[in-house]
Amino acid sequence: MTQEIPKEVERKIAELQLLEQNLQNFLMQKQHFQSESSEAENALKEIDSSEEVYKIVGNIMISKKKEDLKKELSSRKKIIELRIKSLEKEEEKIKEKANSLQKEVIGEIKNDGSKKRGN
Repeated sequence: MTQEIPKEVERKIAELQLLEQNLQNFLMQKQHFQSESSEAENALKEIDSSEEVYKIVGNIMISKKKEDLKKELSSRKKIIELRIKSLEKEEEKIKEKANSLQKEVIGEIKNDGSKKRGN
C-alpha cells in the first residue's frame, strides 16, 4: 500500500529544496568573497615589503603610489568583508526558515501516517 503525500506537504518539500539550493548558492558566493579577501590581504602584505608597486589595469600594468594602492586594497577588503557578513546574515535566515519548514514537514508526515494507521 502506497502512501500519498498531501499537496501542502509536497509544496513545503519543494520549498525546502529551493531553500537548500539557495544555501548552496550563498556558500559558493561566500567562498568566492573569502578568496578575494585573502588575495587583498596578501597583496597588502606584499606592498609593505616592496619598494615599487604596480596595478594592473586592463591589459597594462601601471606604477602606483604605495599609499594610494594600500588605500584602494583596504577599501576593497572592507567592502568584501561587508558582503561576507551580509551573506552570512542571509544564510542564517535561510537556515532558520529551512529548519522550521523541515520540522513542519516531518510533523505533518508523522501525523498523516498515524491517522492512516488509525483508520
